[in-house]
Amino acid sequence: MSASSRPRPARRQAAPGPPPALPRHELDVPAPDELPFAVGSFAEIGPLSRAGFPHRHTFYELAYVTHGHATHVVDLVAYPVRPPQLFLVTPGQVHHWRDADDLRGHVVLCAPEFLLADPGDRDALHRSGHRSWHPRDAAHAARIRSVLERMAGERRRAEPGCGSVLRAYLHILVVEVSRSTPAGPAAHPYGDLPAHAGRAATVARRFDELLAEPTMLGEPTHAYARRLGVSVRHLNEAVPRITGATPAQLIRRARVLEAKRLLVQTDLTVARVAARLGFADAAYFCRFFRREVGATPGDFRRHGGKHHDPGTKHIDVNG
Repeated sequence: MSASSRPRPARRQAAPGPPPALPRHELDVPAPDELPFAVGSFAEIGPLSRAGFPHRHTFYELAYVTHGHATHVVDLVAYPVRPPQLFLVTPGQVHHWRDADDLRGHVVLCAPEFLLADPGDRDALHRSGHRSWHPRDAAHAARIRSVLERMAGERRRAEPGCGSVLRAYLHILVVEVSRSTPAGPAAHPYGDLPAHAGRAATVARRFDELLAEPTMLGEPTHAYARRLGVSVRHLNEAVPRITGATPAQLIRRARVLEAKRLLVQTDLTVARVAARLGFADAAYFCRFFRREVGATPGDFRRHGGKHHDPGTKHIDVNG
């Protein structure tokens, strides 16, 4: 297939319509049969790959930084970039690059539907998306770079069977991430799965994905069960088995995290933040937030989320 006739690959773009409080990006797939997948350098993927404003997206984004300086802020946690370093942002997480200078490396964008036939890799990507990762040594860094370069070459050629080859390379990349050294806060509760987890792990992962949808954050547990097509009893049994926390506890944590995001990263009033999180009464939201975080929404905003430790490298952790 010639360069002129080759279909335009998927690229990231801002979601259409009125801008939300925190912008959301999605993959622009130009044709129904086009792969919802993109890979390339920061320059090839475009300026949104190093956006300096907080945003979330509907796809997985893996950035392998091999050169440059920046701070990568993911869900209010600030990671000083020390190449070579891997970052994996899952759908719904809010991130941005701060003080980026000459960032180089590879970026992979992958819509969840690209992995429908590979639930194990989708679970692994989801588990890896709450920390950053460093290759163990120079040889490991070279292997990761080689996989990404081969993946980019395969995507550019777009020959028959491209999707299968890309999924195979992505599987190798997921394994290499699991062999890397984690950096940052403690692993997400979903991160350490028992080997026999099976269907419970899938339900827990799908529930965690729903928690990343801001429009769901005011909903009760039974609304999540209905969206997942399972009973409330099954959801209440599966999620604690994997995470150690009940669905109600995780819904509460997700609401707190979204409140922190909106308070620190937008100019919304406290009343409007409360409304977006499903609280009919702003005063009740303030009591809820103070009970969960130990500070009022106003104090948390004034201190940029660092009220608990002004000198910390991390803006905040998922309280």
